[in-house]
Amino acid sequence: MSAPTWTGYRESIGDRSGLFAALAGKRGCARALYPGSYLDLSPSTAIASVTYVDTDRRAARFFADEALVAAELEGRAAPGAGAEVRFLQADFTEPLPLADHGFDLLVSLYAGPVWDHCARYLAPGGLLLANTSHGDASIAALDPALELVAVVQHQADDYRLHTRDLDTHLVPKKPAAADPDLVRSSGRGIAYTRSAFAYLFRKCGVLDEPG
Repeated sequence: MSAPTWTGYRESIGDRSGLFAALAGKRGCARALYPGSYLDLSPSTAIASVTYVDTDRRAARFFADEALVAAELEGRAAPGAGAEVRFLQADFTEPLPLADHGFDLLVSLYAGPVWDHCARYLAPGGLLLANTSHGDASIAALDPALELVAVVQHQADDYRLHTRDLDTHLVPKKPAAADPDLVRSSGRGIAYTRSAFAYLFRKCGVLDEPG
């Protein structure tokens, strides 16, 4: 049996390269952290430095093959993208060997409670990309440390960021559902009056200046 690759994985989940191209083009992301990535190499087609985190041994084998990763990115990466591709075989719910505030983009797509465990690695002013799978976007929406700055919609492999009428998004169908502890215990996102593929949040605050 052949080893799993991003090409094969892309056939099952679709190509998210356009999503990260939109983020990099409009938001200037340079360093991304992607917990629960599995084989999704798409951020490296648009972002210079990406650290992928997963416990899966197949993902570890894939990312360890530098020649294969380079071949997968060839002809797909924008100029300057994919310069650093790093993989950690680790459980992101445990402390990672990463510096606090070291990333300007944190990715949470179908991976679980990324924000709860990895917020420390995102720099103030950095961005969290999250969907409602496992409730991560719902938890983020209820966190005063974050503000919604864009909504992601897509059709096939076409992804677009929308920044207008943001107050009409993330409105629960049932107000009582807007309880982060309830979301965490159920592991399910809140049902909203409008749907989206994902949401982009900005982490409030600024880094302290050296004394």
